[in-house]
Amino acid sequence: MPRTIDQVTKALRGAWRHGTLWPWCLAAVATVCGYAVATVFHPGYFSRDSKYQLLQALGDQPVSDWHPPVLALVWRILIRTTGAVSAMAALQTAVLWGSLWVLARLVWKKTGSRGLSLAMLAVGLAPHIMNFTGVVWKDVHLAYALLAACAVALTARELPEGRTRTRWALLVLGVLFIVYAGMVRKNGLPAVFPVFALLVLAVWPAPGRRRWLAAIGVFVAVTVAGSAGVSAATHPLATRVYAVIPVDDLVHVLTPAQVRTAAEQAGGSADFRDRMVTAAIDCRKRNIPSDAYLQCFPYDRPFDVTELSRHADVLVRMWTQQMPKHWRGYAEYRVRVFTKLLFQDNQFFQNGTYPEPGGRLHEIAAENPVNETLRSALQNYVTGSVRYLPMLFQGWFWLAVSLVLVLRRRWPGPYSRELRLIGASSLVYLLAYLPTAPESNFRYVYWPVLSGTVALLLIASAYVARRRAAAKGGAEEPDALPAAVPSPARAALSRA
Repeated sequence: MPRTIDQVTKALRGAWRHGTLWPWCLAAVATVCGYAVATVFHPGYFSRDSKYQLLQALGDQPVSDWHPPVLALVWRILIRTTGAVSAMAALQTAVLWGSLWVLARLVWKKTGSRGLSLAMLAVGLAPHIMNFTGVVWKDVHLAYALLAACAVALTARELPEGRTRTRWALLVLGVLFIVYAGMVRKNGLPAVFPVFALLVLAVWPAPGRRRWLAAIGVFVAVTVAGSAGVSAATHPLATRVYAVIPVDDLVHVLTPAQVRTAAEQAGGSADFRDRMVTAAIDCRKRNIPSDAYLQCFPYDRPFDVTELSRHADVLVRMWTQQMPKHWRGYAEYRVRVFTKLLFQDNQFFQNGTYPEPGGRLHEIAAENPVNETLRSALQNYVTGSVRYLPMLFQGWFWLAVSLVLVLRRRWPGPYSRELRLIGASSLVYLLAYLPTAPESNFRYVYWPVLSGTVALLLIASAYVARRRAAAKGGAEEPDALPAAVPSPARAALSRA
């Protein structure tokens, strides 16, 4: 027995020295950290949107496309499988930390640096990332699904030649994450395509036309099948939620009198004209710069998600008839809202289960309230970081990071192309908010924040790897014969 123990100890020491044990250590650290984060957020932090989708998942409210039906469906499946509302927040945490472990393992493989691999895991504990980890939001789902797709892609990139079946399996897995990201956030579609290109180019470094067509075919097939499956399972009510954007533009660009005239020309009813004018007056009176439909429009009570769909055609006609005439005011308004998103984000921390005074949650979730001590500690951590590290919580900073990632022609290390595509995904996602941003909210830039943080660590890893390679080359130089040695001596040394 002592001999066996000695052999095991010797084997473990050898595995530690050679680094084969370190990925398992990273897995243990990721598991412990993920469990700790899930405990802090248990049973999940909810906003008004989260509460609405929970009621859909529980069957207490009909599913609508105002919020993504796929999220309600996944939550419903998790609740029926586990019997716990907290399963969704736990799943989010698992996806994040699983993806970070894959990336940390790749960093260790490329650099041999335990510190950098741990730094990749520490992304999950960063205040600007951890603040929303357990908040059930579609923005969080988009970010984590795209991060998982990137982790799958970089794993496929390391495969040896051949391994055709494994490559196809990883392609399909990555496509599943990408399609889910596109379905869970309507305006996230622009961010999906660069990540899809990253996946294909990682699976096949130089794909030909046939492989591109095959990969696109898989993407389209999964998208169609997924959309049809979600629709068949949930039968969502059509709300035509896109009409909230014309409401914002019209009531903030036009005067109340112009709004009334525009509604008459577009064929709106007298009641609708009065409501639009009321919204325009109310937004000006209360100085509300955006989100006019929910903040200013006098919709019927209780809130009916299908009410907007009855006016969507009129709103679209109003917008197409009026905005070309008032293009200057439209451009000024949209720049105003977008710059506020970039420079004056709010809601850096979602405050637990009850988002508004008097807010109530379904009884099944109230049975497991959040731990107020842990919630308070997390809030102090996040809000203190906002005070001392404000750039991490500003959209302009991550927009700049995305621009730098895209515009630099070559990055050191093996992931130059991948870094540019990650930057492109973040950039187009941010720019998509220029004509559509409903308000200033930090969660809208969560994917650029997460992807930018990971990209910066990959760049740091590449620089470290290059410095280590240079240092190793310098250490080997004494073994070579110096040029200053005279020829007879060099001959003697050579013979020796």
